[in-house]
Amino acid sequence: MIVSHLILKNWRNFRSVDVDMGNRVFLVGPNASGKSNLLDVFRFLHDVAKPGGGLQRAIAERGGLSKVRCLAARSHPDIEVEVRLSDYSSSQALWTYGIGIKQEERGYHRPRISYEKVVKQNSVVLNRPDEDDKHDSERLTQTHLEQIIANHPFRDVARFFESVMYLHMIPQLLRQPDAFAGPNLPGDPYGRSFLERVARTPSRTRQSRLKKIEKALRIAVPQLSQLTDTKDETGTPHLEAIYEHWRPKGARQREDQFSDGTLRLLGMLWALLDGDSLLLLEEPELSLNSAIVSRLPNLMYRLQQQRKRQIVLSTHSADLLWDKGIGGDEVLMLLPDVEGTEVVPASSNRQIRDLLEGGLSPADAILPRTAPAAVDQLTLDLFK
Repeated sequence: MIVSHLILKNWRNFRSVDVDMGNRVFLVGPNASGKSNLLDVFRFLHDVAKPGGGLQRAIAERGGLSKVRCLAARSHPDIEVEVRLSDYSSSQALWTYGIGIKQEERGYHRPRISYEKVVKQNSVVLNRPDEDDKHDSERLTQTHLEQIIANHPFRDVARFFESVMYLHMIPQLLRQPDAFAGPNLPGDPYGRSFLERVARTPSRTRQSRLKKIEKALRIAVPQLSQLTDTKDETGTPHLEAIYEHWRPKGARQREDQFSDGTLRLLGMLWALLDGDSLLLLEEPELSLNSAIVSRLPNLMYRLQQQRKRQIVLSTHSADLLWDKGIGGDEVLMLLPDVEGTEVVPASSNRQIRDLLEGGLSPADAILPRTAPAAVDQLTLDLFK
């Protein structure tokens, strides 16, 4: 399944969002417009649905309800999230999951459910608060989504959210995980435990993926060959590759000697090959050569045809959006305002549609409309 429609009320930067989503979604907008916060909607649902997660923990990990609620919220301060799930090849909704969250008025001031609804096609599967909730209001501090005993009628929805994958690899964390204090974050979104994840993959699957990644890296990274996994004398997993040079057999290097771009590309390729769940990518262009970045959309498209998975990514890159195969309906523009950020499909703008139909790339037709209004004033004159 994929997320085919998203509705938000009072979520972080967004006072109101109501947009369709396809198999591939590009989020574009200026800094601090809310691209990461929009991706976080799906991470939040993942954190609610995953084993050991739940509503209270997911809100607490984000600093409490006041940090999640939109600053522009006024007369109706509840946070609302509604997601429609469809089959990969159809836009007709199979499931709709909606949740409203408000602050507890008395006592512990915990987040509480104002409503929780699940619809399977046209049949209502869940509609809270129900009679049991009215007799025991403590029940409203937990979702049915997070409870195995309660989510059985819509287990497919819970499993979908549980399987959501987010990646924003930080090379320094992968190279020196012990140098950074603190526990590993659930889901390892920044790649600190990436090598352990590779090592835990069944051998046959692991070798198959590494061979495919090696083939791509040989094209993208000069002199790299023979990507393999190994373990040192303490049992710690590593990745090794041979860098060809004047010596007949080249030189072996481990991941701590790989460049930032190599590690980020390696991690992204692994994520693209790892399952068929919703994949969230944060600025995949970072540290990569522009020629490689310009080919990422086509690479993702080809892998999607094999795995039928949805990819949602944020980007600032003109190189990435240079691909004329990206349609205007695949790009969501984030347009900040004093009342919160507006999210609109690029195809909803007639001028953009005309430019794309006239042969311009999304980079030329869309990015100029998401630049900060006063960006031309950002010159060295400011420092005189």
